Amino acid sequence: MERRVPADQSIEVLSPEECFLLLGSRDLGRIAFSVEDQPEVFPINYAMEGRLVVFRTASGTKLDFVPKARVAFEVDDWDPKLGIGWSVVVKGFAEGVTRNRGRTAQHIRTAPVHPVAPGERWQWLAIQPSEVSGRRFQLRAGPQRRARDWRRPPPGDYRRS
Repeated sequence: MERRVPADQSIEVLSPEECFLLLGSRDLGRIAFSVEDQPEVFPINYAMEGRLVVFRTASGTKLDFVPKARVAFEVDDWDPKLGIGWSVVVKGFAEGVTRNRGRTAQHIRTAPVHPVAPGERWQWLAIQPSEVSGRRFQLRAGPQRRARDWRRPPPGDYRRS
């Protein structure tokens, strides 16, 4: 399948360093993992501790399925006034660090993670990245397609095989 970049957009592939800077600039992302062979995605508040993505959770699905699992974590942003957006995806393994001993684990548990969802979240997890990728895009000047125009895609933008 051929991948096309629409003529009204430019896409920039981000370096790992830029990806980690962007990850450190936010505190809300989405974690994706498998639960009994079905994909699940949850929003989480997080913090970066070096290159580790650190978050807190309560007992339940994330605590039952995330530790020792392959996960994906995604953060993005969009500025409609400037027409600039970006997305960063981290893939790696998650590990529970609530009961780990040692200075590293103690340090991880001091990361500024502030969950906004109600309830107590005292279980700490960390994602060790094995891969990080990111893209930044900007709508070019001229006729701009915006999200509200989804009912009328530009000609040739969505070809059927």
